Amino acid sequence: MRRLRKVKIVATLGPASNDYEMIRALFEAGADVFRLNMSHGDHAEIRMRHEIIRQIEKDTGRPIAILADLQGPKLRVGQFADKEGVDLQVGQDFRLDLDDAKGDAKRVQLPHKEIFDALEPGASLLVNDGKIRLKVKDCGRDFADCEVVVGGVISDRKGVNVPDVVLPLAALSEKDRKDLEFVCQLGVDWLALSFVQRPADVEEARKLADGRAAILSKIEKPTAVSSFDDILAASDGIMVARGDLGVELPVQNVPPIQKRLIRKCRAAAKPVIVATQMLESMIDSPMPTRAEVSDVATAIYEGTDAIMLSAESAAGDFPIEAVTTMNNVAIEVESDANYLDIIAAQRGGKKHTVADGIVVAAREIAETTDIQAICCFSQSGTTALLVARERPHVPTIALTSLMGTARRLCLSWGMQCVLTGEVDRFKMAVVSAARAARETGIATEKDQIVVTAGVPFNQPGTTNILRVAPVEERLIFAADP
Repeated sequence: MRRLRKVKIVATLGPASNDYEMIRALFEAGADVFRLNMSHGDHAEIRMRHEIIRQIEKDTGRPIAILADLQGPKLRVGQFADKEGVDLQVGQDFRLDLDDAKGDAKRVQLPHKEIFDALEPGASLLVNDGKIRLKVKDCGRDFADCEVVVGGVISDRKGVNVPDVVLPLAALSEKDRKDLEFVCQLGVDWLALSFVQRPADVEEARKLADGRAAILSKIEKPTAVSSFDDILAASDGIMVARGDLGVELPVQNVPPIQKRLIRKCRAAAKPVIVATQMLESMIDSPMPTRAEVSDVATAIYEGTDAIMLSAESAAGDFPIEAVTTMNNVAIEVESDANYLDIIAAQRGGKKHTVADGIVVAAREIAETTDIQAICCFSQSGTTALLVARERPHVPTIALTSLMGTARRLCLSWGMQCVLTGEVDRFKMAVVSAARAARETGIATEKDQIVVTAGVPFNQPGTTNILRVAPVEERLIFAADP
């Protein structure tokens, strides 16, 4: 089951991927992480999918990461008297207010007082994924009188985006809090926070998770882009969620933002996912468009840790084909000589610590001599994340005695995660690394590997030792009886 590419694939589960056979097939096709979308499905369905994934993990002997994606504070208009909605014309006036009466051609309810508290004249309101654009002319604590800038049909419960304003909304709704506690009790590995605006949103979720899951922030608002450095510092990982980001910002702004965020995440040694509409046409087609393939390839060339499927694997007609396509594109891109040059050119950035020096040395030794793999023994995951940041050309194996660490590292670039027994001496870590290299088929007894670790063991952030070692155990013990 060894993957032949370094970038990871995240597959969302849903009605089209809801039983053991299909989820197992997605895993075998290349999915490394499964996403549970808390916006869809009740707790019973989420529990069932979680149990299936863990059973597949047990049956295959491979750690699998589970990402629970919280819905976040989704803003929507109320209902209309006419179920077909109303057709707003450019230039007409339209009011949003707190009145729960059904809407008509002149007004509709927007049941979010927080929006009215923050709005100012001149602000934009985007409705139905940005298809309708309203400009605020006048506003108060319970209303906003708007001019229709871009018209269209508005109907029941359409989503609203407010790109110009930092809303006084908690990143976690009451539903999110209940969902967070539920999935943490289940034992998910990553929590994705929707509509993050500020670092405090991340800290709130971290406090509630209490170490039970790593925190991944979804960047989908302009305010998150402007305060990205602080959000990144507070997060364990990032998702470039291009859907809402492309609604709230001009679409031409999204590609350079994507490139910039990926590089910052890599410099910080934190995993990053590129998501939304990557193979959108494969929801109802067995073949992607050429533009979609190019989009996936571009994210891989940029050095992202993972690429994600949403509706393609959750509700589409061809979920296995979508994962297979991503897998094949990744293998092709990573075998391109230009890919290696691009990845190498992105390695800059200042490095100040002993751990930084150790992992840079490990990569350079592996790439300039006949080394088959870099094996990082990592209890907290720190050493493995630093190795992944270097994007080495040789295979990388993360060894840990903690299943939680192994699962979380399934999201990180290049990491083949292997569960091993506890060790208290570096020599035994080397022996475990040699065994893992042989068992995964990455190396033979005639080969050599590089092993990195932190000594003393079980102390996060102590990466301080490197050894070039033979894969044959007899030679390891002969050198260090």
